[in-house]
Amino acid sequence: MKPVFDSSAIRFDILRQRAYNLRWAEQEEGVIPLTAADMDFPCAPEIVKAVTDYAQAGYFSYAPKMGFPEFKKSISRMLNEKKKEPIPPELILPIDSAARAMSVIAKAVLKPGDEAIVCDPVDYLFKTSMEAAGAKIVLFPMEIRDGAIDFSRLEQYITPKTKMFGLCNPHNPLGMCYPLKDLDHILKLSEKYGFYIMNDEIWSDIIYSDAQFHSILELGAARNARTLSVFGFSKSYGLAGLRVGCLYAASPELFARAAEASQADSTIGGISSLSQAAGIACLDQCGYWLDAFLKHLEGNRDYALKRLNSMPGIRCRKPDATFVLFPDISSLPMTALEFTEFARKEYKVAVVPGGETFFGPGSEGHIRICLATSREVLAEGLNRLERAVLAVSR
Repeated sequence: MKPVFDSSAIRFDILRQRAYNLRWAEQEEGVIPLTAADMDFPCAPEIVKAVTDYAQAGYFSYAPKMGFPEFKKSISRMLNEKKKEPIPPELILPIDSAARAMSVIAKAVLKPGDEAIVCDPVDYLFKTSMEAAGAKIVLFPMEIRDGAIDFSRLEQYITPKTKMFGLCNPHNPLGMCYPLKDLDHILKLSEKYGFYIMNDEIWSDIIYSDAQFHSILELGAARNARTLSVFGFSKSYGLAGLRVGCLYAASPELFARAAEASQADSTIGGISSLSQAAGIACLDQCGYWLDAFLKHLEGNRDYALKRLNSMPGIRCRKPDATFVLFPDISSLPMTALEFTEFARKEYKVAVVPGGETFFGPGSEGHIRICLATSREVLAEGLNRLERAVLAVSR
């Protein structure tokens, strides 16, 4: 059956009960949330069947501590075929969410007194995970020049205490993919100074047809001996509530450190058997569904860009990847937080404000908008946002 991505496919009654994290279940009645990076659509039917079939047997015994072998094989195949990452199954650890994987990676590498470079802006989980491991955060301002992020000054932010660099690829919230030359530059600095790389690729499934994704791991396993990578299933397959992700490495020694930090071998850490059954279905059966979802998202992206760039005081770049937009609203006479609160209260549309809380101080003057909904919901949300923009522009 061909996937449907219009409002007829969305169960708004269930979203209002189950969709948390700034979404339908946390909003006042009548508010449209274009907020957290989570989709409004139900997942593919094959995923539902896989979870149901596993549950119907009635046994929820201990799973293998390091994950189901068949899940690790499916992940390894996907990494190699889709991202040119030759990672064997034995260097993959299924884990309870990409966020948890980031925490484990930071714990495996960092100790109090270390410094970690975090891009500004970027998703707050980089800073949170590294700080929790005791590191001091050094913010690297992300400036865009000639359509690309400028890494020419990155070396100036490295000190003898620098132990880790956070790489979000594709970048959230800028929606940008990195050319290989920039990834090579970052890797050369890692080789020169000996710092580790936390390589978050959770968005690497959401790449638009007019862009190309490159992974830092394309540059070879030997050069990536200090790289620990993260992938997850919440964005591309709608499984945030199942908390299913993985971490992996090109180096057996570094992987062993991360696996030990995860405490999976003691059963303190680990991942649910149901989540792994869902993950296997994603990778083995749902490629057709993801392709259709991407086509829908690209239409939403192009529609929203046209709408946003016609609104007074708003400028928005076209993203290469992700299903979020990051418009610049700095010319409006309000901070991002003030505007988002005004739009939600007065015009019943919720978006995420830039600023320190979610993306770092370099994101001030921006808002983030999620596109992973129907065109009908997106259009009405943008109608309301436009009315809010016109009201504050008068």
